[in-house]
Amino acid sequence: MANTSATGGYLSPAGTPTPADQALEDILQPMLVGITGLHGAMVRPRWQPSPPKQPEPSVDWCAFGVMATRPDANPAIEHDGSDDGEDRYQRHQEVTLLATFYGPNAQAYGQILSDGLYVPQNGEALHAQNMAFVEAGDLVAAPELINQQWVRRYDLRIRLRRKIERTYPVLNILSAETPITPG
Repeated sequence: MANTSATGGYLSPAGTPTPADQALEDILQPMLVGITGLHGAMVRPRWQPSPPKQPEPSVDWCAFGVMATRPDANPAIEHDGSDDGEDRYQRHQEVTLLATFYGPNAQAYGQILSDGLYVPQNGEALHAQNMAFVEAGDLVAAPELINQQWVRRYDLRIRLRRKIERTYPVLNILSAETPITPG
C-alpha cells in the first residue's frame, strides 16, 4: 500500500501509471489500422509474449513499437488543498514510434501512414487520449533476407507527444510546531 506525505519516505502515485504499456499499444494499433486501411490482425505490436507466425512475403502487414520516450524539461506540480490534499503532477513526453511495413506494398502503406498522420481528423482520436502527432520521419527501405528470399520492408519513425498526469498523496499541512523569532 502506498504511503502518504504524513508517513514520510518515498511516495508512489495514486492509481495506475497513465497509460500503461498495453494501454498505449491499444491506442496506437487502431490509429495505424484506421489510417492505413490494413486489417487489424495485420497490424501487430512488435514485441509480444507469444509472437504470432510471421505472414508470408506476399502479405502486407505492419509491426509497431515504442522505441523511445523522452520527457520535457520540467513537470508542473500543483497542490490541491481540497479534502485531505494531494499534488497533481503533469508533464509532456515525446514518444518515438517505429512502424515497420512488410509485403509487396510496404512502401505504399508506409507513405499512406506518413501522409495520413497530417490529416487533422486523424488526430482527433489521439487528442481524446491526451496525445498529439508531431511529425513523421523518412520512410526508409530496410529489406530482409528471410529463408533465402528478400522480403520488402520499410521503416517509418513517428514522433508523438502525450500528456502524463499523476496524483501523489501529499496531504495538507494542518499545523506546525515551530518557534517564531521576532525580527
